[in-house]
Amino acid sequence: MRILWLLLGVLALALGVIGIVTPILPTVPFLILAAFGFSKSSERLHNWIISHPRLGPPIMAWRERGAISPWAKRLSTGSMVASVLLALAIGLDYRVLALQATAMAAAALFIWTRPDA
Repeated sequence: MRILWLLLGVLALALGVIGIVTPILPTVPFLILAAFGFSKSSERLHNWIISHPRLGPPIMAWRERGAISPWAKRLSTGSMVASVLLALAIGLDYRVLALQATAMAAAALFIWTRPDA
């Protein structure tokens, strides 16, 4: 089972790192998932990720206070708006647009009601 947790941690870390440079993928949720996977599989990797100067602070902010940085809130909201606008521009069915906009609004509400990191 430790191997599966390790693989989950490595996959989540890879997606989180990709999310740093691409606005489409979220970063922090994947880093939190990686930290969780590593906590179940490798104490060394878990300690590495939470003490990493760049990756550790958002994980610890979430763990300690459920907090998200204002920069991450703005970036995620901008990405959601861009996604809805792209769907509108390519002419998706209005029902799909309504579902997407509703899901994005709920996600944005959740993000903006978290404390600032």
